Amino acid sequence: MSDKATRTEITIGSYSIEGFMLPDGSYTLSQTQAAEVVGEPEINARRFLTSRGIKALLGEDYTPDTFEIQSSPEQGRGASRIRGLPLEIVSAYWLWQSYKGNKQALALCMALMTETLERRFDTAFGISRSEEERNQRLSDRLSSRDLEAIGMLLAEDDDLRRENAELRQQLTELGADPYELPGDDG
Repeated sequence: MSDKATRTEITIGSYSIEGFMLPDGSYTLSQTQAAEVVGEPEINARRFLTSRGIKALLGEDYTPDTFEIQSSPEQGRGASRIRGLPLEIVSAYWLWQSYKGNKQALALCMALMTETLERRFDTAFGISRSEEERNQRLSDRLSSRDLEAIGMLLAEDDDLRRENAELRQQLTELGADPYELPGDDG
């Protein structure tokens, strides 16, 4: 067994990414590709790893591991390294991006969750599908999502939060307690 991570091409619907298997058999995705799949630059994934939420989940001292990977034939000589994120972290990052209003991440999370449920139902009903068929179904789900409508719904929530914050600020500036009931003398 090699002491380097091995790479392969992974298809997620219409996306094609490089996935890696570590010497211990676990899987990882590069920090860069985790971000690019949802339309973000690598720095965005790096910042996510320093957020309070992920630190609470993983511990304050978590830093992604760097792995040496086997060279690809196109690459030639020299060692390659990636900063790898376990699939659990990639999933958390995509879900976080979805929560933050990233429409591409939301569509991807919805399509992957639907596929996960569909696989369980297929198993229960004895349905067998090829990976090519599953990827086509996933691609169809991703392309059929009305991202503009999803974006408008997400923006509506953001607008309501912003408006609520502005109204609280205005009440405070006028000397009122926004959480005090009318006629309550405190």
